[in-house]
Amino acid sequence: MADRLRSLATGGELSDLRWPDYRNYVQRIQELYAITNYSPVWSRDGEPTRQALGVIAALESSQQKGLLPQDYDASLWPSHIAALHGAPSNADTVARFDMALTVSAMRYISDLHIGRVNPAQFKFDLDINHRTYDLVQFLSQRVLIAPGDMQAVLNEAEPQFDGYRRTEIALQHYLTFEAMDPGKPLPQVIKTLEPGDYYAGIAQLAQRLRLVGDLPPEAIVDTDTGIYDGAIVDAVKHYQVRHGLGGDGRLGKQTLQQLNIPLNFRVTQLEDALERWRWLPHDFPQPPIAVNIPEFVLRAFTKDRKVALRMNVVVGKAVRHQTPVFAQDMKYIVFRPYWNVPLSITRAEILPSIRKDRNYLARKDFEVTDLSGRLVTSGPVTQDQMAQMRSGKLLVRQKPGPTNSLGLVKFLFPNTHSVYLHDTPAPQLFAQSRRDFSHGCVRVEKPLELATWLLRDQPEWTETSIRQAMESGPDNRQVDLTKPVPVLIVYLTAVVEQNGEVHFFDDIYGHDRSLNAVLAKGRPYAN
Repeated sequence: MADRLRSLATGGELSDLRWPDYRNYVQRIQELYAITNYSPVWSRDGEPTRQALGVIAALESSQQKGLLPQDYDASLWPSHIAALHGAPSNADTVARFDMALTVSAMRYISDLHIGRVNPAQFKFDLDINHRTYDLVQFLSQRVLIAPGDMQAVLNEAEPQFDGYRRTEIALQHYLTFEAMDPGKPLPQVIKTLEPGDYYAGIAQLAQRLRLVGDLPPEAIVDTDTGIYDGAIVDAVKHYQVRHGLGGDGRLGKQTLQQLNIPLNFRVTQLEDALERWRWLPHDFPQPPIAVNIPEFVLRAFTKDRKVALRMNVVVGKAVRHQTPVFAQDMKYIVFRPYWNVPLSITRAEILPSIRKDRNYLARKDFEVTDLSGRLVTSGPVTQDQMAQMRSGKLLVRQKPGPTNSLGLVKFLFPNTHSVYLHDTPAPQLFAQSRRDFSHGCVRVEKPLELATWLLRDQPEWTETSIRQAMESGPDNRQVDLTKPVPVLIVYLTAVVEQNGEVHFFDDIYGHDRSLNAVLAKGRPYAN
């Protein structure tokens, strides 16, 4: 038996598995079996242990976690157990059962902990390598000796975020909704319907809204008249808010398009969200700030991981200026900042504007400096200066003040992407439902509130003093945070609020589509 297990542990391949290659787990498998002198860990006298049955049950129900049961041979375990019963003393049969379950358990635990796909594949700057789980310790000290609820033990490997747990619960609900969904599209309309208009699909609309929870079970809807009014209008408003459609209650093409999206698509969005939650750091020295790109929302959190602050944001344009996904620590704030114009914007926007109007710099409060920051001109620009601006030998910056493109404050977390949070002189954009208008940085709707929250542990910085720093100077004043604050720029097209409401958003950058294409190829997922 020991020889057979040792051979399987070093071989890295087992034909019994749907995905037979497990060479990336060989070292950890050898460490696990070394603890038991290469004795079976999942069976006794031809019977699976209680722990083995608990793990198998978890593998079989892994869809509830947003995972693919076939990744862990869910459909094959009855035959594996039958083979074990049929040859309880056959060393090869017992060893193969043991190794199959060890590999599947390691895959499942790792997938729960850090996800299936390395985010670096999508150029997401999130490091999961330093968070690799100690699978040997977890299996030997928790799983293999667990006396009771195995799923509860395995859940310890998951992110402990409230948002993650809520997303997991929402997925289970939507799996149920999907099974109950008749799948028949709602009738289209020629023109947008107002409350009081006739709609031939009232009964079907009421059924869909009741299924997903926007129409309360006790709400009464008269479907015989076909009139779009009352409780069903309120339900449509609620649905629109959850899907980023404003909430005016008018039933038009865009709302019907969302209503007709199959519920298996919503299931996939929730599964993608769980995968991305697993990529995030699991622990923070200070309460973090998170910006969710497709939602266009920033949240700041308390120590107990509740939402302390929420505001709308503007993110990078979907075409050519996408805001990157990454994690970094915010270290300082700058009041009344200069805007140092990136060379790409100087070439694409500033120089063409100067050619049309040689006084453009003065009108827009721009100035030209050399590489050391010495002022060259804030007025008309010569041809030679324009050539140096194009080459990067001269730089352009915008003077501090209320018309500055960064507004009156910026929030910096040094990173290789040159991305930061900042105020804006164009607050009207926050009223738009889709807010991808920037060159990559993130504009915040409530800069005063955010600065006050970040400086809450520095008594000299009250809301009044922060407002004064923003409005009256001095210019370009840097204030260091006493404790760096983690900042997460994330990408979730499904978010579950604290009240349990599930909100869905468009895949504006196509990141969901890219993730699903990788997952569709099966193991081993690229990393």
